[in-house]
Amino acid sequence: MFARPCRSAASALRGYMRFNSTTAVPAASTSASSSATPPTLDQQLSEPAYAASVVHGRSVRAPHYLPKTHGIPAATLHFRGYHPRALDFFVHFASHAASALGVPLSKPVHLPTQRRLWTVLRGPFVHKKSQENFERKTHKRVVKAWDAHPDVVDMLVQYLEKHIAPGVGMRAVKWRRAPVGVGQKTLESVLGHMRLDEQVRAEKVKALGEQIVQQELAAAAGAAKEGALQKTEPESS
Repeated sequence: MFARPCRSAASALRGYMRFNSTTAVPAASTSASSSATPPTLDQQLSEPAYAASVVHGRSVRAPHYLPKTHGIPAATLHFRGYHPRALDFFVHFASHAASALGVPLSKPVHLPTQRRLWTVLRGPFVHKKSQENFERKTHKRVVKAWDAHPDVVDMLVQYLEKHIAPGVGMRAVKWRRAPVGVGQKTLESVLGHMRLDEQVRAEKVKALGEQIVQQELAAAAGAAKEGALQKTEPESS
């Protein structure tokens, strides 16, 4: 049942990895200066400088996780997929992208695997008592981004959505920072819609009641006057 989709997803993943691979390309000539060669781990480079530089073959190395500065959450990235190797590959790619953009990212956490089973009949006539079981497992990973500007987080999410691997789904939950004084403004807005002044409210109700009484008295007086006129008309005739 799942043989053809699995083969197509595997071939698409191989093409994606081949297209996005960072394997070193042999130089056209050996007369290039030594300053043009990409830095390697043998050189005296710090981890942040190495993570922010262009290095061929970096995808085979472990990503560099920047430390948190203030511990303020910026975003939570959820990844899910049916193939664990493709899922781990894209999480590895996302960790490298966050390191290159200077976003402190946590290590991936494995969430519980969602398992779903289907039981169907093998045939409607001869094999109606024979059943066949199918299973689908959804693997999940989650990472958290910290201490990053909202524009940088948006750039990271857009980059991951543009280069997402086949068979992998992503959901981003972003955290926005409210300006200073937003609590006082919200409180003032709520108090403006609440009826806290009971005295003013009682006066308004009393004035409205007096207005209704005056209208009813005027209507009753008009009805009584019309009734008196109707009684005097037959006597005069």
